[in-house]
Amino acid sequence: MNIKKITILKSETIRNALKVINKGNVQIALVVDEHNTLLGTLSDGDIRRGLLDKKDIDSPILDLYNKKAITAIFGTSKGELNKLSAESENQVDKIPLVNGNGKLVDIYFTNKSPYHEKHTNTVVLMVGGVGSRLKPLTDNTPKPMLHVGGKPILRTIIKGFADNNFTNITMCLGYKSDVIQDYFQDGSDFGVNIDYIVEEQRMGTAGALTLLKKNLDKPFFVMNGDLLTNINFETMLDFHKSNKSKATMCVREYDIEVPYGVVNIDSKKIISIEEKPIHSFFVNAGIYLLEPDCIGLIPKNKFYDMPSLFEELIKNNKKIISFPLKEYWLDIGKTSDYERANLEFNNFF
Repeated sequence: MNIKKITILKSETIRNALKVINKGNVQIALVVDEHNTLLGTLSDGDIRRGLLDKKDIDSPILDLYNKKAITAIFGTSKGELNKLSAESENQVDKIPLVNGNGKLVDIYFTNKSPYHEKHTNTVVLMVGGVGSRLKPLTDNTPKPMLHVGGKPILRTIIKGFADNNFTNITMCLGYKSDVIQDYFQDGSDFGVNIDYIVEEQRMGTAGALTLLKKNLDKPFFVMNGDLLTNINFETMLDFHKSNKSKATMCVREYDIEVPYGVVNIDSKKIISIEEKPIHSFFVNAGIYLLEPDCIGLIPKNKFYDMPSLFEELIKNNKKIISFPLKEYWLDIGKTSDYERANLEFNNFF
């Protein structure tokens, strides 16, 4: 590939690094100095971990990139490179190649590099909601089929997964299920394979997973059907696997500004006054990756939501992690969200 597409200077910001990684589409950037000497590698996962540590999106990448990245001399045989990969701690699948002076020349992708290959992981889309807060728009149309940017929300979601090479889709249906099935059929017109589960009663975002007809042997996605996002799902899967997580939840930073001066008091004494402080929280973004055995923790024939499943995993001391979103994301829950989505759609999709 054109190595310059994934090369970034050490002085760049996290924001620009994300752009390079996303455009390069191999989930990594190569960090160099002004003389093109390789200094290290920066993965999407490195950036996400920095964001979870409350790094600002416009802060430099200096203390985020891996300064001990595995490299090889340009001209090293393919066999030696694959051996180097296999013997590395995390079995890296991308090895930067440098000359004798440490200048970046190329990058090698091992045989097991998953990018640009079709993934067999299942994607479960929860599309059975009534959408009562969007009435009268949803009187005759299920919420995921409302048009944003001239096409159904659900079609944009499916395209996002297909563009990231995930084509095995299961839809959990409820309200006006026939509208969705008539539109998508078996999915072949959209480059994916679709099967359907129709809930006879509301099961919740986790309870519906007990109705899956197939036995899963790989991590699988679960996503709410009323979201618009341009997240790279391959990156999320890589993050989930590299952290050996039982379950991964996408989280979004949410800021709340207190509209008054906040007075901090110790007993009767005023310690300080903060004028209109902003408090930041991470909130559930409605996109998950689960290992198949998580389904065994979900009670059958009962309404059960995804937060309850994560609480059960925490109680069982399972490793669950967060994947912070900095890409575009919008939960279309009410009319103002729907109007905003139509205004912003062409800028992001």
